[in-house]
Amino acid sequence: MARRPDTSPQTLVVFRAFLGGSWRYGYDLSRETGIPSGTLYPILMRLSGRGLLESRWEETASGRRRRSHRLTGEGITYAEARLAEARPTAATAVAARA
Repeated sequence: MARRPDTSPQTLVVFRAFLGGSWRYGYDLSRETGIPSGTLYPILMRLSGRGLLESRWEETASGRRRRSHRLTGEGITYAEARLAEARPTAATAVAARA
């Protein structure tokens, strides 16, 4: 059976991190989720390319620029649906091991 798009464990963790609705930057997401940048940034680029994530540049107090991201309205709906689908699968897997 083919895996549905955007259901990798890492992508689901990223969806959960974004559901608060605030703007997040990559380093913060990487620290919070434990997902290395080499995995995280391709996920962010893929979600952005599909219109599920919006991005903007921000300037920090020290004058550095960083790119922040957040889910679009469509992205929130999509993320919630993917996370809801994943929950029964995880519960089924745990029950099967018992």
